[in-house]
Amino acid sequence: MEFQAKINVTLKDSVLDPQGKAVTHALHALHYESVSDVRIGKYMEVRLEAESAVKATELVHGMCEELLTNPVIEKYSFELVEVVS
Repeated sequence: MEFQAKINVTLKDSVLDPQGKAVTHALHALHYESVSDVRIGKYMEVRLEAESAVKATELVHGMCEELLTNPVIEKYSFELVEVVS
């Protein structure tokens, strides 16, 4: 079976996000004063083969923990969908 994982990675809430702060200030300069905070993250799509959704989920967790994220400062979530040909 083929699956696609749509992975969102963001900094943990306790980690300072200087890029997000810069974007917040820029938005305020453009008169979007209602914006209180911006957090910058990453989005990835990974296609993979697995025998089941459970196995695919395990594989994606492993990829995120070992390579795609820095678990010390980042958190991640993902949506897994089966690809129908």
